[in-house]
Amino acid sequence: MQAGYNGGLSTFRIENLSDSIFSIVMTILILGIKVPSVHGKNVSALLLRELSSQWPNFFCYALSFVVLGIFWISHHNQFHYIKGSDRILLWLNIFFLMFVSLIPFSAQLFAGHPWAIFAIGVYGANLICASLLLYLHWCYAADHHRLVASDIDPELVLLAKRRILFPSLFYAAAILAAFFHPALSFLLYTLAPILFILPSRIDRHWEKTASA
Repeated sequence: MQAGYNGGLSTFRIENLSDSIFSIVMTILILGIKVPSVHGKNVSALLLRELSSQWPNFFCYALSFVVLGIFWISHHNQFHYIKGSDRILLWLNIFFLMFVSLIPFSAQLFAGHPWAIFAIGVYGANLICASLLLYLHWCYAADHHRLVASDIDPELVLLAKRRILFPSLFYAAAILAAFFHPALSFLLYTLAPILFILPSRIDRHWEKTASA
């Protein structure tokens, strides 16, 4: 055990539970896309038309799957540095997973009413809540070296905080944009994961510590 961590509950069951929930939630997303039932002549043309009409479902599926992947990667990376847990961290993790599990519902609401301000807002609020809880999860574990090693790079702690909060700015902007034109919300929801996927300073820190 690294210096700076004074013992506590194991993270093994937290990580197992989290991975299980992520796998279930990411699988449930595809249930929002229905296979069309068409009959008669020109079945191919009818299938294409029916599938085209489901574009909001495909959009929300792809977007939400990538967003969940980002949440999972952030959560996974946190536990590279978190060496133990306590009651507060357990509950922060539980509430984080609660909002992660809500994403298939809010995604379906958004897909079913893609131009409705309320549906756009519910989806964005869901993602913001999950992001904020993941942020609190990291802050609680890393601040004052509560559940991490005392020699953790302070710059890495700060970069991770910024990285976790960064997408929330786009989600909040997407909610506000819906009052002007819903298409702007679609654009902002799409930009958030794309920018997150691009390499950043924290990735270089991760590679450096992983190889050390």
